[in-house]
Amino acid sequence: MKQRQAMAEVAEAKNPFLTALGERVRALRARRGLTRKAVAMAADVSERHLANLEYGEGNASILVLLQVAGALQCTLAELLGDVTTASPEWLLLREMLSTRSEADLRRVREQIADLFGSTHEAERTNRIALIGLRGAGKTTLGQRLAKDLGYAFIELSREIEKFAGCSISEIHNLYGTNAYRRYERRALEEAIQIYPEVVIATPGGLVSDSATLNEMLSHCYTVWLQAKPEDHLARVAAQGDMRPMAGSAEAIDDLKMILEGRAPFYAKADMTFDTSAQPEEETFLALRARMREVLKLPS
Repeated sequence: MKQRQAMAEVAEAKNPFLTALGERVRALRARRGLTRKAVAMAADVSERHLANLEYGEGNASILVLLQVAGALQCTLAELLGDVTTASPEWLLLREMLSTRSEADLRRVREQIADLFGSTHEAERTNRIALIGLRGAGKTTLGQRLAKDLGYAFIELSREIEKFAGCSISEIHNLYGTNAYRRYERRALEEAIQIYPEVVIATPGGLVSDSATLNEMLSHCYTVWLQAKPEDHLARVAAQGDMRPMAGSAEAIDDLKMILEGRAPFYAKADMTFDTSAQPEEETFLALRARMREVLKLPS
């Protein structure tokens, strides 16, 4: 009896659905830059229970999955991996797009944005949004680029704090991540409405919310500032800010995991630019040259 039970448990642990579910939970957690402990606390489940779920070693109840989905700010359908069964049109679209390449899908998305959007390409190009992890150089390079172009400069995190009337950490502690994402989108929408010419330094996790990411891609020329993980960490430490790495003995591994989860979304940017390749002055001059080329301005 015990042997049969053990074999059943092993079979369950290797169940393809449970394995895929665990991979989606890990990917969603990495994309949002959350530790396992933080998600476990938000979902009100034990860290060990969440670890078992992530590694496909436990058949969680539907209530636990609902709690985890809430902590990860996604629908249960997204967690289970099949959001395209909501209607016949979704099914037809899924069938049409299922075998298309990533490049084809990007063209479809851009054409849909053109179909339903009202922003002209010239207007979009004059709003420059810098994305990437903290420490990529968004504020430093963004301020210099805005000054060079004669554009306004906005650090979106500061605008979020103005809307909320408190600091970013207080928003998370008092109201939760969902409230923070609402403030984030509101701040971006207002910046787009107010400034026809602007450089926006965005928070690293903005790409975690697909609606906000779509808003940015539709209305801004987006630049992904890349850097080596070691440079990200060193620059943040130099600023005296180790969030969200405080107390972590595996800071580089944590950062790599976050980057891996967000990279496919950062990659939707119009331009990718490496800020680790050379010193700050040369980096700025190279970015300036590329942006002036995009804007069709003399170098």
